Amino acid sequence: MTERYAVIGNPVAHSQSPAIHLRFAQATGQDIAYDRIEAPVDGFERAVAAFRAGGGRGLNVTLPFKQAAFRHCEKVSERASAAQAVNTIVFADRVFGDNTDGVGLVRDLEGNLGLQLRGKSVLLLGAGGAAQGVVGSLVEAKVARLAIANRTLSKALELAARFKPAIAVREAELDGAFDIVINATSAGLAGDALAMPRSVMGKHTLAYDMVYGRDTAFLQAARRAGARSSDGLGMLVEQAAESFFIWRGVRPATRAVLASLRGDED
Repeated sequence: MTERYAVIGNPVAHSQSPAIHLRFAQATGQDIAYDRIEAPVDGFERAVAAFRAGGGRGLNVTLPFKQAAFRHCEKVSERASAAQAVNTIVFADRVFGDNTDGVGLVRDLEGNLGLQLRGKSVLLLGAGGAAQGVVGSLVEAKVARLAIANRTLSKALELAARFKPAIAVREAELDGAFDIVINATSAGLAGDALAMPRSVMGKHTLAYDMVYGRDTAFLQAARRAGARSSDGLGMLVEQAAESFFIWRGVRPATRAVLASLRGDED
């Protein structure tokens, strides 16, 4: 019997998750269907309940519902508990939540982009659900410095306090280039520029935007600074592979899927 999964978010029409998971299923011989669910901003719980009642087995959760998903779950993994955000839901006897964003980011940075995170200086822009999902994995990767900047400083302070030795910084006080600058805000989706000094990026910086498929203002600023840049498509594929493993017990290969999505296949 074909088992049903989906990604839920708002907006979600742009999501590549269905294509990714169906490629995983084809490669591993799994019989699944995978859809998109665009829930009203105030309708997450209703949409989840309807999907589950219709036989849904699991959900990926994207903006702006990762923290709502954390509250919805009856049991969560250690990494979801640390993040206080969920991006993967399993419907079983109890509603179980996990967060695969951090492992997806690290696997993309180290495995696909060839970076060694240990000893690097990292600036994380944002302190919402997307940022919360990756801080723990960056700390575990032994980065030398992890600074969190957010428009509302109190949120950055709260997040940094949960993931020592991360520190919170005011955007206006940022000075000097980082090895890696990660945009975990929704500014890329909205088309807004980020308020940050140009000095945080230089020719030795990797600028990484979690948004994918768009030439965001953040990526444009990175190129002007001479920095190397990447969108978040690789992270999407890698976190999806971890979600697929949680759901199906099979770990799919990712390189061919990522190459296909980037249009790099021969």
